[in-house]
Amino acid sequence: MTLDDVITRMGWQDRTDVVVAPLGGGITNLNYRVQAGDRSVVVRLPGRDSEQLGIDRRCEWACNVAAHTSGVAPEVIAFFEDTGILVTRFVVGHEIAPDEMHRPPMLHRVADTLRRYHEGPDFPGTFSPFQTVRDYLAFSAPRGAPFPERFAWMVEQANCIESAIGSTAAPRPCHNDLLQANFIDDGRRLWIIDWEYAAMGDVFFDFGNFAVHHQLTDDEEGVLLAAYFGHVTPGAVARLKLMKIISDLREAMWAMVQVTISAIDYDFVGYGRKHFDRYTMQLQDPRVPAWRAALR
Repeated sequence: MTLDDVITRMGWQDRTDVVVAPLGGGITNLNYRVQAGDRSVVVRLPGRDSEQLGIDRRCEWACNVAAHTSGVAPEVIAFFEDTGILVTRFVVGHEIAPDEMHRPPMLHRVADTLRRYHEGPDFPGTFSPFQTVRDYLAFSAPRGAPFPERFAWMVEQANCIESAIGSTAAPRPCHNDLLQANFIDDGRRLWIIDWEYAAMGDVFFDFGNFAVHHQLTDDEEGVLLAAYFGHVTPGAVARLKLMKIISDLREAMWAMVQVTISAIDYDFVGYGRKHFDRYTMQLQDPRVPAWRAALR
């Protein structure tokens, strides 16, 4: 289905006031802002073979709907299940500057926003970063993905982290892709977009994923945890830190799948290398054994 087909199915094909503008930033899908009079929506056209990235478009739709009821996701206007195309209300706001994300007031707002959907209606599906890494490996390895040296060691370390973390946390609704570009500030609240990896999971992966994408310091991670829980414990710090590490491996393996399927002109090899390097660097932190021990 093309964008013109979507406009037709929305009943706007005969309107003379329809304005279409591409939205940048995405490296999986094609996104457009479509304005029809006083209505403004975002149309997402799924990327080719995106199901190989673990994306279930029906689950994405359901998670977006649930997160909207929690007040953190844009309203879903339409979902065309036969094509996986999602149409959501366009949120007027601005992307948050990198330096602003590090300030305590913003970290408090982020914690409040995460808590809203963590405590909201259940999402369909389940998410484990460790299983996701295994799934990405199973798909990309036979297709010649360019894994780095010492890759077997990287996988072994991930297994050690998985054993340390265990599966004691009660699963909660999680976003699992808290990039800077997925936050919009309208001046009153924070909105989170792109729920395609959302599912029931461990809230500490959301914390670790957010922390590593924004390169938070130890003190800033403490502010985030204190704002969310009211206090900071060694176990919470350890769980965030280990999830922060595995988040980079998941991101790198995501890139390895993209290398084999994507038609978008983007350096996925370089993107993967960046995250493999960050993963290795984090594993060299001398506190890793203590973080593992804290969860036993």
